[in-house]
Amino acid sequence: MTIDQATDLVRETFLVMLILSAPILMAALSIGLVISIVQAATQIQEQTLSMVPKILGMVLVAVMVVPWISKHIIEFSHRMFSGVG
Repeated sequence: MTIDQATDLVRETFLVMLILSAPILMAALSIGLVISIVQAATQIQEQTLSMVPKILGMVLVAVMVVPWISKHIIEFSHRMFSGVG
């Protein structure tokens, strides 16, 4: 394996990791934004209030996208081990 191939593999690995983590991170961002707006409107500044809905939302999204994530991981693994570009 040349240095160019290793660099491409690392780049593709980071790209796949970013794509696969995006739905869960976007759920956390959206839920956190909504909770922050509600907290600002009601002037309730409890930090733990935002954690429970965020965690539950992230778990729900993670369960929903497991088939999609596993499909992409299997495709990436196949490309990586077979040497297909």
